[in-house]
Formats: sequence, C-alpha cells, structure tokens
Amino acid sequence: MNDGIKILLVEDNPGDIRLTREIFNECKIHNELHVATDGEEATAFLRHEGTFAGVPRPDLILLDLNLPRKSGREVLMDIKKDPDLQRIPVVVLTTSEAEEDILETYNLHANCYILKPVDLHQFLNVVNHIENFWLSIVKLPAH
Repeated sequence: MNDGIKILLVEDNPGDIRLTREIFNECKIHNELHVATDGEEATAFLRHEGTFAGVPRPDLILLDLNLPRKSGREVLMDIKKDPDLQRIPVVVLTTSEAEEDILETYNLHANCYILKPVDLHQFLNVVNHIENFWLSIVKLPAH
C-alpha cells in the first residue's frame, strides 16, 4: 500500500502556494506537499543539497515556468537530463499562454502543460483536477 504521495510545488507566488497547500491538505489521498520558491531552491531540493539533505524524493513535481534565480525551463531541463530524476512526472502549471512556451516545455519532456487561471474559483478547480488525475488515477513510478 502506498504510504503517501510526495509532491514538490515549485512556485514563487505566496497566494498560489497557500491555496495549493489548502487543497492538497483536504485531499482524500495522503500526501506530503513540499515547496520550493525559486528554481535554484527546487534544484537543491531535488539534489538533496544543503538544508534539503534529508528531504524525500518527490513522486510528482508541479512547476511554474516564471521563477526567480533559475527559470522553470532550466529546472525542467535539469530534471529530464538527470537519470535519477527524469521519470518523475512534471506538471507545468503557469500563466503563460505563449505557444513557444508550450512547445518548448513539451520538447523538454514535461508531462503536461496546464494554464494557471487568475480567477480563484478556476484555480481551485484546476488544482482539484490535478489532484484527481495525478493522485487518484495515474500510477506513479516507484523510486
């Protein structure tokens, strides 16, 4: 039996972090939500560097593209180039509707690209759909 889904949310917007955390806390499936607020912190988390030495490996990554210090594209590229990390599903969750961003992230092997709505109700709906699909339906790879 699964002892819980470990999720890494890579997001710099405190409001989106809070809402996502609230939705996943209400989730029927046991999960651990970890947060990295910029690209360099996400990379350190995934590589267990510094203060992240004891953190678990995530089963799923929710990644914003527009991040400070290191972009979401760079983080995605690092993940998909690393044999130890490349099987972790990466859900790009961003406000960018630019076709070049969509193409680039799929070319970098993102598992899906979801537009992050600015409306609160729609944002809640999107996160609920992510939860329902990725945590209830999809069989995630074992480490």
